[in-house]
Amino acid sequence: MIIGVDLGGTNIRSGLVNDGEIISLNKSSLTEKDSFSSTIRQLINSIAPLVNEKVKGLGIGVPSLVDSKNGIVYEVANIPSWKEVALKKILEDEFHIPVFVNNDVNCLVLGEHLYGEAKSCSSIVALAMGTGLGAGIIINDTLYEGNNCGAGEVGSIPYLDSIFEDYTSSRFFEKHFGITAAEANSEAIRGEQRAKLIWEDFGHHLGILIQTVMFAFDPQLIMLGGSISKAYPYFEKSMREIVAGFPYPESVKRLNILQSKLENVAILGAAALVK
Repeated sequence: MIIGVDLGGTNIRSGLVNDGEIISLNKSSLTEKDSFSSTIRQLINSIAPLVNEKVKGLGIGVPSLVDSKNGIVYEVANIPSWKEVALKKILEDEFHIPVFVNNDVNCLVLGEHLYGEAKSCSSIVALAMGTGLGAGIIINDTLYEGNNCGAGEVGSIPYLDSIFEDYTSSRFFEKHFGITAAEANSEAIRGEQRAKLIWEDFGHHLGILIQTVMFAFDPQLIMLGGSISKAYPYFEKSMREIVAGFPYPESVKRLNILQSKLENVAILGAAALVK
C-alpha cells in the first residue's frame, strides 16, 4: 500500500492506494495559511489516519517548484508561509516511511498516463486549469521535470498584456468579468447568453495556448484537467476552432484533446512516485 497526497492552496486530499485504487480518502480545507506550523500540522493530520504497517511509502504533489531529489519545495502557490520547505525530511521524520515529492500537475499527468485515458500515449501534456494554470509533461513514457522541476509552467508565458494564466484560469473570469469560473459555469448551465459568450472567449485563449504547447512539444494527447475543465462543453467549440488554425494540419489531425474524467487522479499519480 502507498499513500498519495494532493496538496493544494485550498484543500488537502490524502488517499491510501492499493494496486492503483484509492481505498480510503481524507479531504480537508487548508486554513491559517500564513502560519507554517499550522499548515504542516494540518498536512500531517490528514495523512496520519492512513498510515499503517503495510504502507511502503508516501508520494505528495505540491503546487510549486520542487527539488525532487531532496524533496524540498519552494514558494508554494497560495500558501504564503511555505517559502522553502524540506518536506521530504519533515514527513519522513514524522512517519518513518520513504517520501517522494513532486509538482502537483506532474502527479496529475502521471496519474492519467498510468491509470486514465492516456494509458496508450507515450507523449502527453496535461493542462490543469483552476485557481492558476500549470502543465505536466510525459515524453517517451517518462515524466519530464526539467532542471528545476519547473518544466510545464506555461501559465507564465507572456500573452497579450499579461501572461497565459490570466486568460486560461479562474483569473480570466475575475479580472475581465467580475465573476468566478464556477459562477460562469452555473450561468451557462442555466442558458444565460452572457456566460456562453464568456466561455467562447475563454476557449479562444485556451486554443492559442494549446497551439503554443503543440509548437513546443507536439504531443499525442493534451489532457484538460482542473476545476475549470468541468465547463468543457461550453468552451470546446471555440477552442477547437483556434486549434484547427495551427499551421501544420497533420499535427492537428493526429492530436487528441480530452477532458480529464478520472477522479482524484493527482492522488494516484502522487502514489506512483513511490514506485
